[in-house]
Amino acid sequence: MSIRKLSTAVAGAAVVALLATACGGGGTTATDDPDARTGGGTGEVLTVGMPNGTQTENQSPFATGSAALSLGYAFVIYEPLMMLNDARPSEEPQPWLADSIDWSDDYTQAVITPHEGITWSDGEEFDAEDIAFSIQLRQDFEGINTSALPIEAVESDGSTVTVSFASPQFVNQAKLADMLVVPEHLWAAVEDPTTFTNTEPVGTGPYTLESWTPQAATLVARDDYWGGDLAVPEIRYSSYNDNNALTTALTTGEAQWGWTFIADYENVYIAQDPEHYHQYAAAGLGIDALFLNLEEKPFDDVAFRRALNMAIDRGSLTEVATSGVNPPITSVTGLPLPAGEEFVSDEYAGQEYAVDVEGAKALLTDAGYTGVGEKLVDPDGEPVAFELTNPAGWNDYLTALDLIKNAAAELGAEATVQPANADGWFADIIPPGNFDATLHWTDGGATPWDLYANLMDGAQYQPLGEPATWNFGRYQDEDVTAALATYAATTDDAERSEALATIQQHFVEDVPAIAVWARPATAQYSSLNYVGWPSEEDPYNQPQPTGSQAAQILLNLEPAAG
Repeated sequence: MSIRKLSTAVAGAAVVALLATACGGGGTTATDDPDARTGGGTGEVLTVGMPNGTQTENQSPFATGSAALSLGYAFVIYEPLMMLNDARPSEEPQPWLADSIDWSDDYTQAVITPHEGITWSDGEEFDAEDIAFSIQLRQDFEGINTSALPIEAVESDGSTVTVSFASPQFVNQAKLADMLVVPEHLWAAVEDPTTFTNTEPVGTGPYTLESWTPQAATLVARDDYWGGDLAVPEIRYSSYNDNNALTTALTTGEAQWGWTFIADYENVYIAQDPEHYHQYAAAGLGIDALFLNLEEKPFDDVAFRRALNMAIDRGSLTEVATSGVNPPITSVTGLPLPAGEEFVSDEYAGQEYAVDVEGAKALLTDAGYTGVGEKLVDPDGEPVAFELTNPAGWNDYLTALDLIKNAAAELGAEATVQPANADGWFADIIPPGNFDATLHWTDGGATPWDLYANLMDGAQYQPLGEPATWNFGRYQDEDVTAALATYAATTDDAERSEALATIQQHFVEDVPAIAVWARPATAQYSSLNYVGWPSEEDPYNQPQPTGSQAAQILLNLEPAAG
């Protein structure tokens, strides 16, 4: 079998190549040599804060919304096959639980070689069977296959794991690499992993759960962790009621690491301790977009979608709603720049969004609307009105919705902003399409496929009222669906470019959603006690505590000097 390497195995004990020591802006090298370890950390307690309210006891790394995933500590208990750098998505993944993942030329098969010498936190040996079992779980239980990988077969010969897919997985290589692994010797007895709450989690990661309450979880460093030394002996994951409460905790130093939107963050947060307080936004290919319900008025009419798209001032949105943290989308393709520069088709190179309210009004008039600019009435004689909704407390989104409402008013449309309960938004509003318009993110990935598929993939279409995983706006176009499939499957670069051009043409002309701003992975952190955080100067990964990179960051931290 001809293979393509996803990443080359690293020889010797230093399998996990972290960056040089933190004090010099670089990193350490993780090692599985027991003689090189110094134990479970001797520094200060690190408090991680998230604005997610009261939690329910669920430590599953599979259950969306579990406390472990919501606050992020799942990612220091469980680890991925490879470590991706979301700050630089085109970089080769680093070996982690796997030394390598080798893909066939047609991307329908991957051979995984596990790293040796790893133990679970209960002392059991980690091996290829754990990887095979974890992947098989996702094949057997669709509810935990959140990446929607079309796994066809999983086989292990004891030293490697071979995964076969029903279709080429060029665009999903990173999703396999980022897969968390659970211990077969414990999870094999679980009847239904989709409902299992896993209250005594056992992982390969650097920390174990010591105590839990609905407001906080305490984790302690392992003194037998395979990956290397840990400076932080204890992490307290605290859940604050909302963005404002977490902002207060971060500005007072009560929490030293977290992510929340802070309006005017330079003055509100950084200025409180300019030497030690930092905010880093790592850009990628993900965006925030206004998802539109394309099956109901007024967004079932492409003329109105185009007009609203023309009336929105993205520069003002990002400046007012995000304090300039999130760069506005400027390319009409919806791709964030410069990360997406190489993917913009020739037809749209250099074409940028421009606010054109008068042009939008003319478009509506030509399409048969009346009362343009005053009280807009559609060609059927019905007033144009719609609701903009997002969770209460999500200040950046709600502020943006207010500005979008004002843009709609310039066209004569009546929009209202309706805050929603966050749990209800995730469960009862977004998946079934129970909205007129709502701001939501897209995935990033190493290519634009995820961004466009999240917005436009007819293969992910579900009838209105049925839960959808993506394509919440219910966009359908046979040419786009075929082009997305071609982009994901072909091994021919020219075919992939042609498919992307088709996708972008429909994105521009059909306005299936309104791209608003780039979605960098942003976090706040304090260097008072620890240094070695990712930054613009040292972008070894994105900085948030709620992802697989959290383990890498914690391995990179060192106590601050004196």
